[in-house]
Amino acid sequence: MKKFFNEFKEFAMRGNVVDMAVGVIIGGAFGKIVTSLVNDIIMPGIGVLTGGANFSEFKFVLQKQVLDGATQEVITPEVAITWGAFVQTIVDFLIIAFCIFLAIKVMNKFMRKKAEEPAPEPAPAEPTKEEQLLTEIRDLLKDNAKKQ
Repeated sequence: MKKFFNEFKEFAMRGNVVDMAVGVIIGGAFGKIVTSLVNDIIMPGIGVLTGGANFSEFKFVLQKQVLDGATQEVITPEVAITWGAFVQTIVDFLIIAFCIFLAIKVMNKFMRKKAEEPAPEPAPAEPTKEEQLLTEIRDLLKDNAKKQ
């Protein structure tokens, strides 16, 4: 059992898992922001363009609700396909997909820029002792040749 928990700890503490967890949390918060943008800003504007219609109320009623005549209590609830809410969800998805596309496009642009930058040239290696000795011998031979 202890081995199992140690393996889980190693798995959970890997950099990729922690990064993924942070991404999921930020993605959830971003999803709420986009949902609010769609519900509170975009869809009311579309509703004005469509004559004041509220998309979240658009539905196909398959079975109407049944009320008790005297108490007006719901006996059988309404069964409906709420296609307006589905349209709002599609708009949410499209906005999130577009934002992710833009973020990836910017990241790719930075990656390409980084890849295009030439790597600094390494400093030339110092000559080995053998090369230094050979250079000295060559210089001495040149000096002796000039003297003769």
